[in-house]
Amino acid sequence: MADDASALQLVLSGDPALFAIVLLAVIVSLVAVLLAALIGVPLGAVIALVQFRGRDGVIVLLNTLMGLPPVVIGLAVYLVLSRSGPLGAWGLLFTPQAMVIAQTILVTPIIAALSRQTIEDLWGEYRDELVAMNVGSLGRVATLIRDARFSLVTALLAGFGRAAAEVGAVIIVGGNIEGYTRTMTTAIALETSKGNLPLAVGLGFVLIAIVLAVNAAAWALRRAGERLAG
Repeated sequence: MADDASALQLVLSGDPALFAIVLLAVIVSLVAVLLAALIGVPLGAVIALVQFRGRDGVIVLLNTLMGLPPVVIGLAVYLVLSRSGPLGAWGLLFTPQAMVIAQTILVTPIIAALSRQTIEDLWGEYRDELVAMNVGSLGRVATLIRDARFSLVTALLAGFGRAAAEVGAVIIVGGNIEGYTRTMTTAIALETSKGNLPLAVGLGFVLIAIVLAVNAAAWALRRAGERLAG
C-alpha cells in the first residue's frame, strides 16, 4: 500500500523523470504505429483483393509474423544497425529511431493481417457493385479502405497495444539509456530489478491509463463514424 501511495504521488506531482519516460514511449509507439499503418493497411488491402500465385502462403506467413518473438526482431535490427552491419554508418543503434524501426517491424504484420481480414469481408459485400461500376484494382483498394476506416481502427489499436507493451526489442536496439532511450516498459523492468517500486508502479499506472484512453478515444471515434454513416 505504501508503494502504491508513493507511486500515485509521483504521478500526481508531475515527476519530471517519470513524464520524460512517458513522453518518449508515447512518441515512439505512435510513430511506429503510423509507419506500420502506412505500410500494413495498403498491403493488407492488396492481399485481400488481388489474386496471385502463392497468395495463401503469403497469408499464412503474415499471420505467422504476428506472433514473431520481439527479441528476434530486436536482434535482427541490432545486427543491421551495428557498426559491422549494412546500415552501421547511419549511427542509428541505441537511438529512438532504432526503437521506432524495431516497433514498426513488429506492428506491421499485425495491422496488415487484421486489415486484410477486414477488407476481405467488406469486399464480399461490395464486390458486385464495384465490378458493375468497372472500378479498377487501385480504385477498389482506395474505396474499401475508406469505407472500412472505422473498422480498421481496431487493427491500429492492436498495433499500438503491441508497441506500447514492447520490452525485449527496444532494450536490445535502444539500450535503455536514461534520459534518451528509456521507455515505460524498459523502465518498469529496470526499476523493479533495482527495488524502486514506487516509480515502477507509477509507470505501470500511467501505461494502463494511456492504453485505456487510446481505446476509449478510438471507440468514441468509431461510434461517431457509425452514426454519421447511418
